[in-house]
Amino acid sequence: MDKQIEHGNDYHYIPVTSVGSGVGVEVVPDLYSYTIQIVNIGLVGQRDSKEFVLIDTGMPESAGEIIAVTEERFGVNSRPKAIILTHGHFDHVGAVVDLVKHWNVPVYAHELELPFLTGQMSYPEPDATVEGGAVAKMSPFFPIEPVNLGDQVQALPADGTVPHLPDFRWIHTPGHSPGHVSLFRDKDRSLIAGDAFVTVKQDSLYKVFTQEVEINGPPRYLTTDWPAAWDSVKKLAALNPSVAICGHGMPVSGELLSRNLEKLVKQFDQIAIPDYGKYVNKH
Repeated sequence: MDKQIEHGNDYHYIPVTSVGSGVGVEVVPDLYSYTIQIVNIGLVGQRDSKEFVLIDTGMPESAGEIIAVTEERFGVNSRPKAIILTHGHFDHVGAVVDLVKHWNVPVYAHELELPFLTGQMSYPEPDATVEGGAVAKMSPFFPIEPVNLGDQVQALPADGTVPHLPDFRWIHTPGHSPGHVSLFRDKDRSLIAGDAFVTVKQDSLYKVFTQEVEINGPPRYLTTDWPAAWDSVKKLAALNPSVAICGHGMPVSGELLSRNLEKLVKQFDQIAIPDYGKYVNKH
């Protein structure tokens, strides 16, 4: 294993949570969503199987909880075949360094995210001025320095396949980050959306805490390309997903998902794009 694997210098615990923290939902038999404070991880694979994959790695200092959840679902000393990252923001790679050291498994992400995962480049600073509420005001305290996974991380295959998940394909859904990806399984239209859209108003501290279901665009304080984010939501809505696991908020399915995703596509400029902020560029 590459000995240079390390956290960014600004790595630290973030004291925010929600009523959903510690809750797991089996969305379909081989798709499990679990909430770490305010963000979701995904475990893809049949319960007690040795063939499973972890999607995203939660908040900083959550590795112990993720290992416990994984072992409860798949057995003692079980470990995933790989970790797939939808993107590299702090709340999706929070435990990745510790998990890679513990499990020694490969990590995959879009090639455009690799600079943020190999210590080469920090994300733009969160926009604390953006319209949206208390979470945006807290965002200057969020870690932005890149983790360094060295040679443990590699680009997802260019042909759209997902390692160890033969039924899924990855879809480039940028906007929230340059190399953001979502995962889709055509046979049952299961979608792992990451932060391309979320099912809670992530900027409102009250709604984050209560997990009130409200399909919305990506978290505003970290989204830097709003036209791309809108295109990504259109791309995902066109797939007509039957169920969606998002990075924030509860899983959503059926009519609630389709109706609200259609509304988000049509009214993205009103629902998702903030009225002001340093990454907002109204044309």
